[in-house]
Amino acid sequence: MAYKTIIEDDIDVLVAGAGLGGTGAAFEARHWGKDKKIVIAEKANIDRSGAVAQGLYAINCYMGTRFGENNPEDHVRYARMDLMGMVREDLLFDMARHVDSAVHQFEEWGMPIMRNPKTGSYLREGRWQIMIHGESYKPLVAEAAKKSADKVFNRICVTHLLMDEAKEKNRVAGAVGFNVRTGNYHVFKSKTVIVGAGGASNIFKPRSVGEGAGRVWYAPWSSGSAYGLMVGAGAKMTQMENRIVLARFKDGYGPVGAYFLHLKTYTQNGLGEEYESKWFPALTKMVGKEYLDTENQHLSHKPIPTCLRNHAFINEVNAGRGPIHMVTMEAFQDPHLEEIGWHNFLGMTVGQAVLWASTDVNPKYENPELTTSEPYVMGSHATGCGAWCSGPEDISPPEYFWGYNRMTSVAGLFGAGDAVGGTPHAFSSGSFTEGRLAAKAACKYIDDGKAEGIVVSGKQIDDRKEEIYKPMEHYKIFRNEITAGSVNPNYINPRQGLDRLQKLMDEYGGGVTVSYMTNEKLLNIGLKKMKLLEEDLEKIAAEDIHELLRAWELKHRHLTSESVLQHTLFRKETRWPGYYYRGDAMKLDDENWHVLTVSRRDPETGEYTMEKAPCYHLVGEDEDK
Repeated sequence: MAYKTIIEDDIDVLVAGAGLGGTGAAFEARHWGKDKKIVIAEKANIDRSGAVAQGLYAINCYMGTRFGENNPEDHVRYARMDLMGMVREDLLFDMARHVDSAVHQFEEWGMPIMRNPKTGSYLREGRWQIMIHGESYKPLVAEAAKKSADKVFNRICVTHLLMDEAKEKNRVAGAVGFNVRTGNYHVFKSKTVIVGAGGASNIFKPRSVGEGAGRVWYAPWSSGSAYGLMVGAGAKMTQMENRIVLARFKDGYGPVGAYFLHLKTYTQNGLGEEYESKWFPALTKMVGKEYLDTENQHLSHKPIPTCLRNHAFINEVNAGRGPIHMVTMEAFQDPHLEEIGWHNFLGMTVGQAVLWASTDVNPKYENPELTTSEPYVMGSHATGCGAWCSGPEDISPPEYFWGYNRMTSVAGLFGAGDAVGGTPHAFSSGSFTEGRLAAKAACKYIDDGKAEGIVVSGKQIDDRKEEIYKPMEHYKIFRNEITAGSVNPNYINPRQGLDRLQKLMDEYGGGVTVSYMTNEKLLNIGLKKMKLLEEDLEKIAAEDIHELLRAWELKHRHLTSESVLQHTLFRKETRWPGYYYRGDAMKLDDENWHVLTVSRRDPETGEYTMEKAPCYHLVGEDEDK
């Protein structure tokens, strides 16, 4: 089947993915590149794409410096503590010092932000969260990006980055992909590329199966394309072992933050007991008092890291004292708090409200169940996985700086949001801010003449085209050899491949069915099976354009998953109990592993090179608190 080839040439800034990171990039690129051609390529539709698609009830990253609430150093300390020391403090500080201005812009554009009637400051849900009426958060931000870009291509699945074939062998030259409705082949020749694509849900077997499949915590359409694109192009990645496991309301994956922070709810085990504190003494021996000082917790300003709360949750359930309940019955006796509790889901996770209604759960009269989710891999929320990026010139140590802020190890390739490693707790506003920082640097990269002389041959474009549509050709050749249902000796389809990947990652990479446990032997078996799956993905078949989309989402998930296993194998310690466990190295080992992990996959051979990078603490402890 011949699809039309559409070539967009002479692009200065190509934004791949138009979530909050991508929209921030497009918006800022116009400011610094008045005469530059800015193009957006988005898999869905920019008005309702990315993790903020359904709306949000809070902006989770806001300093409030002008109200005297927090400063960027505070945020670095918080994120560093929550991630057990493993963050890029230069990138975090850089984001935190600019994020408030992004939020103020959102308000100027029409975002309804709740205010404290007494002080006039934004209404807080927690130390870092401000309350919003955010159902239209994404359309509002998308409008600014659309007005900034020369062209927006919706419904384009970007599959590969183009690489320069001139003297610079490690320089980006654009990207290619296909229209998920028409099937047309799109070629974007560009001087720079900012990857604002999504992290990875559905690489581990989800708890929701059957008719509930797709009901997951992170956006189900986030297929690891931020990582698949970068890993496939040979960019260095960092902290890919640092997956996240969420405590959420059972089956609907409704978030718990507003309940804990605003409604002041708390948890109990199935016997109605407080359970967390009983697990902390042994856990202190495992991770050390620096990260969990239970004896002096009442004197300490340090929050208990999220993963360690998960550890208590998981172990209490495994001890047979589940399920864990969120105590809502007390708070919901207050009509105002009850309304907030329901609105929190109706404005953000309507599926949880529907589930409670359909299963006769009224949180006013019954404490609902919580559970821990399957792991997710995404760098903009509360984890640090993503590309190894340069920091800003004014604060980054030499090992963290190579010319342009948020530029990866591939020249001209920048990241934002999920794509950037080492910047946890950025969330929506921080991702938008990172997009702005990346765009400013990308424009300077062009102005400095670093993008001159890029060469992209017709052969590279044709080879990628053949590769992209190969699943449809494979189906056409072998479709008549189906033996029963969808079983065919010559190919697998995307659904079969995804089931296989999720089972592999769950059982060997530390998923829910093994209580997040893995070890060196399991990881090596997992990597062997991953190579076999890679061979079979060469024979994946797509019946139509929709299945072609699913095939390429699977290929990006596969590259992401392989990176996760490689990093988990390399870090020989249990750095984040409650996110995953290395059963053969159960203790946190600061002597040998107080470092960041960095990998590179050779695009030609598929072989991995792993290394340690220094973890610098640029922000000191706050002695005043």
